[in-house]
Amino acid sequence: MPKPSKHVFVCVQRRQEGHPRGCCAQQGGDAVMNAFLTQIQQRNLFNTISVTNTGCLGPCSFGASVLVYPEGIMYGKVTPEDVPAIIDEHLLNDVPVERLKVPEFVWG
Repeated sequence: MPKPSKHVFVCVQRRQEGHPRGCCAQQGGDAVMNAFLTQIQQRNLFNTISVTNTGCLGPCSFGASVLVYPEGIMYGKVTPEDVPAIIDEHLLNDVPVERLKVPEFVWG
């Protein structure tokens, strides 16, 4: 298996209804994960991009959250419609999608 150039983590964390932090599953995390998997398959990008579902990435108020490595760039409020832009701009052309990046204070 070739080493991927990018690794995408998609939060699909589930919490009970009414939890004070909410969760990415309630904000479309599963649909975002499915959109990534569909796009990776349709574009035959298995050898260059790895996609992994994950639990909580931290900033629940910005869900659905997506984290891209090796850059360590986190995207927030991602929808399935945003996935092609993340793939085209960031994963294939190394230009982060500025409109989707979480604010810097998330990391501080």
